[in-house]
Amino acid sequence: MRLPLQVTFRDIPPSDAIETHITEKAAKMDRFYERIMSCRVVVDQPQRRHHKGKLYGVRVDITIPGKEIAVNRSENEDVYVALRDAFDAAYRILEEQRRKERGVVKTHEEVPSGRVAKLFPESEYGFIRTMDERDVYFHRNSVLNGDFNKLKIGTAVSFREEQGQEGPQAMRVAIRKAA
Repeated sequence: MRLPLQVTFRDIPPSDAIETHITEKAAKMDRFYERIMSCRVVVDQPQRRHHKGKLYGVRVDITIPGKEIAVNRSENEDVYVALRDAFDAAYRILEEQRRKERGVVKTHEEVPSGRVAKLFPESEYGFIRTMDERDVYFHRNSVLNGDFNKLKIGTAVSFREEQGQEGPQAMRVAIRKAA
């Protein structure tokens, strides 16, 4: 960290043990994501009139280039559990930030789509013509929401393709909504 760690205790007496624990968690986080410029941790005991027992709240504010990250949702009767939960949430946010910086962003595979090319309602199956001009077999049981009877030649559908015993087979066939 370029700037020192700042630890604040509100409505509870300062504790060297808790401060040491926070320092260790922050150092681990700094090794995980080296661009942290500052880290502020506030440990408090919010006043709750209708709750028996003490709840500890933890807020972690992290500054990185161009962004401020705040985690403020960890409350627990055990201050160490509240600290663990807050720092775990901060790690997840920093991990996502690191992925974005490296250009490693989750992409979702495009769902194959096509149109019903052949339909044999009496035998309860048909074929879908894919965008790359292949015919893929499907059965009534593969059509979602019991929509087999709504299918007609030319109906736009999306599906998942698997290799069946006799060639490609469509699973989870769904009628596409008109755009």
